[in-house]
Amino acid sequence: MAIAKLSEQLINQIAAGEVIERPASVVKELLENALDAGATRVDVRLEQGGVRLIQISDNGSGVYRDEMPLALSRHATSKIACMDDLEALHTLGFRGEALPSIASVSRLSLTSMVDGERNGWRLTGDGSDVFREAAPAAHPVGTTVEVRDLFFNVPARRKFVRTERTEYNHCENVIRTQAVACPEVAFTLRHNDRVTLDLPATEDPAERVRALLGDAFLEHATPVDEQRAGLALSGWLGSPTQSRAQPDQQFFFVNGRAIRDRVLAAAVRKAYQDVLYHGRHPMFVLDLELDPTQVDVNAHPTKQEVRFRESRMVHDFIFHSLHKALAGLRPGDAGHAAAVPESRGAPAFAGQEASRPVPTDRPLSGLGVPGTGGGYGGYAPPREARPEPSGRDPGFGAAWAEFRGASAVAEARPAAYEQPSAAAPTASATDPDADSMPPLGFALGQVAETFILAENARGLIVVDMHAAHERLTYERLKREWEGARVTSQPLLVPETLEVTPAEAELAEERADLLAGLGFELDRAGPEALTLRAAPALLRGQDTAQLVRDVLADLAAVGYSHRAEGAMNAVLGTIACHGSVRSGRRLTLPEMNQLLRDMEATERSGQCNHGRPTWVELDHSALDRLFLRGR
Repeated sequence: MAIAKLSEQLINQIAAGEVIERPASVVKELLENALDAGATRVDVRLEQGGVRLIQISDNGSGVYRDEMPLALSRHATSKIACMDDLEALHTLGFRGEALPSIASVSRLSLTSMVDGERNGWRLTGDGSDVFREAAPAAHPVGTTVEVRDLFFNVPARRKFVRTERTEYNHCENVIRTQAVACPEVAFTLRHNDRVTLDLPATEDPAERVRALLGDAFLEHATPVDEQRAGLALSGWLGSPTQSRAQPDQQFFFVNGRAIRDRVLAAAVRKAYQDVLYHGRHPMFVLDLELDPTQVDVNAHPTKQEVRFRESRMVHDFIFHSLHKALAGLRPGDAGHAAAVPESRGAPAFAGQEASRPVPTDRPLSGLGVPGTGGGYGGYAPPREARPEPSGRDPGFGAAWAEFRGASAVAEARPAAYEQPSAAAPTASATDPDADSMPPLGFALGQVAETFILAENARGLIVVDMHAAHERLTYERLKREWEGARVTSQPLLVPETLEVTPAEAELAEERADLLAGLGFELDRAGPEALTLRAAPALLRGQDTAQLVRDVLADLAAVGYSHRAEGAMNAVLGTIACHGSVRSGRRLTLPEMNQLLRDMEATERSGQCNHGRPTWVELDHSALDRLFLRGR
């Protein structure tokens, strides 16, 4: 075929293939235009999930009659005038393709009125690149865009449209997301002539979040407000016990724009890595503010992804901010406990049923402090008689012994608590309303030799003693490991790794970083590396595959948490085997000592597997259980 210039309509339809994926894409683009026009109220009307009709009306500044044809032309805008404007956007962005692309795959009508004009005007199109002359139309100040029969002239695209319910859900999610970002704007949504969303404007962002995510989210959420080096992060982090099976309640904004970004996702995932149950996703609402010149918001056709000039700095800032917020929680802080819902007496950590270890006939041994005979009560046999806990990889004990400088594997086991003094509080016989009452109260006793019951000023506390001790032990091991830094262990026989040429180059460039993680690597050829040393704690692990994973992360995003995650997994296993188990009877002083240590330990609300360590039944919940006051 001879080279020929494409028609304007075909150009727009090709652009629509990138910009307009489904009805929700249309809703997003039109909402952004309405908000950029200064609207304080936006009304959305849908029919058949948006396939038959999408109508969005706003009370913004409107469009002049002679500018209407330009509004439906490619690369025409009032948002930018020069390159400096494009590189420092303060609006929701510009690519110059949305309206003409929408008009090329639908029957579009644009009606608008500008303040001070005598009447409004309407411009209509039929899916071609020709529009009728603008005609007078009654309309308040603002703009209404009506999109009918989406993809009617592109049958191939119409086949990819899903069910009405699915498309409606996508549209609603777009509106909910914009509503979280703009609490000062009122939003309404009607679907098939039924109001499904009505959000009045508010000056308090928390009220908008409450309306969309519910009271429970805010009640247990942790506020975030951090500023450093020209970056500002604010919002709320959902409690780990309110995790979800899908990442459907995650809102991240950059300068008010809802985005998806792997740098930000990696930072959030790392911050939650020690407190989330496997396969679960946290809830959060976060807004990152930074200089617009430091972020490219036009890196993606749909403007849902951004590119940071200093992505590593942004990642580290977000991770440390969220890590600080989650680690700073203590019992008694909002969002720390796993509350019990009103409908049932089960903890609000739905979706998982943690299996309870089978009680043993005698207290578990091997938990004494080296050099003492103490532990959580009960008998601790001599060191040489202590059995290795079943299921532990022998390499774990050896590596830990080497890290600690111990002469025997038994010395490497995490220490339990020494017997508290008899002078410690032994029960909640004191006034539960006293100012001196600690957040987790005082122990009352044990249930099934697994759970500790305690009373605080609010009500009843139930603690899973193994999960709680596991977290305490794990945090102590991490501190000790970090203090000793990574100990590298030379391999008896160096291992040759086959990698890509790019990965081999990367290993040479980032040799210092890899050495800091405990890996000693030499270039052995264009596509080969020689692994000569690895972290001592990872003895017995597949370190070769770990190196490949680390290099893949470095190539993709410039950093990797694989090695740290693997080390934490080993420490977590040691902590699990070295923690007090079900079936062990504790004295009241021992129970109270555990409660006090929980109050002083980071992330004590969850074990390192993400299960809750304690729940609280307040007085009102206890009243409901027994129908008191009814």
